[in-house]
Amino acid sequence: MAKTTRGRAQDRARVAGGQDHEVNYEAKKEAVSKDTVKKTVNEVGNSRKKVEDKLDHK
Repeated sequence: MAKTTRGRAQDRARVAGGQDHEVNYEAKKEAVSKDTVKKTVNEVGNSRKKVEDKLDHK
């Protein structure tokens, strides 16, 4: 079987802005508020890399 980007690896690459546990995790990791994480997800999309890059520049 070929390896694909489905499942856990794909899930880790995204931030589900509607799921409190994911928002809390990112907020704590980046030392920002939950609202800031949610706004950032709305601005740049749910790519974890884009969200983290945006939060690092604030």
